Formats: sequence, C-alpha cells, structure tokens
Amino acid sequence: MHLTLEHVLVLGAVLFCIGLYGAITKRNAIAVLMSIEIMLNAVNITMVGFSYFDTVKLYSQHLTGQIFAIFIITVAAAEAAVALAMVIAIYRKRATVDVGEIDMMKW
Repeated sequence: MHLTLEHVLVLGAVLFCIGLYGAITKRNAIAVLMSIEIMLNAVNITMVGFSYFDTVKLYSQHLTGQIFAIFIITVAAAEAAVALAMVIAIYRKRATVDVGEIDMMKW
C-alpha cells in the first residue's frame, strides 16, 4: 500500500478530533493539557505531510513543514511548562485539579 497525502491528512484529522474531544470532555486539568498536546501533534503531522508531499517544489530541500513543526514543538514545550506550573500552584491552593473547581478569578 502506498502512503498518500490523504492518509496523512486523515491521520492528522483523527488525532485532532481525539484531542478536541478530550479537551472538551475531561474534568482533570492534566488530561486537558494532554489533549491539547495531542492536538498540537496532529498539526505537526499535517505540516510535515504537506512538506513531504509538496508538488510545487518551491525549495530544493523542502524543509518548510519540518521547520514549522520544530517551532510548534518549541511552543508546546513552553506551554506545557507554564501550564504545569499553574496546575501545581492551583493544586497547592485548592488541593484539586478538577477544572470545574478552579474558580479563583470569581468573586
């Protein structure tokens, strides 16, 4: 079986939908963060897929998708570090990571 761009796009779409479902339905903050990471990885897969199956051949090395994926991974690592620090601070204050219980901005 030959791998085509459609296969890569379907894989990226399925992963994105799984991550979106997890981010919307989960109550645990760590599970929501993991779902967001799955969504970011789905975007990485589609970017690399578009770069690999590039038919326009604008550049000789076709590294555009890989470079965007590296930037996305870097942003995801920074987002995960900040989000985990926030979750730890909230857990210390409230002793829970349930997103329904986190209402510190409310009066």
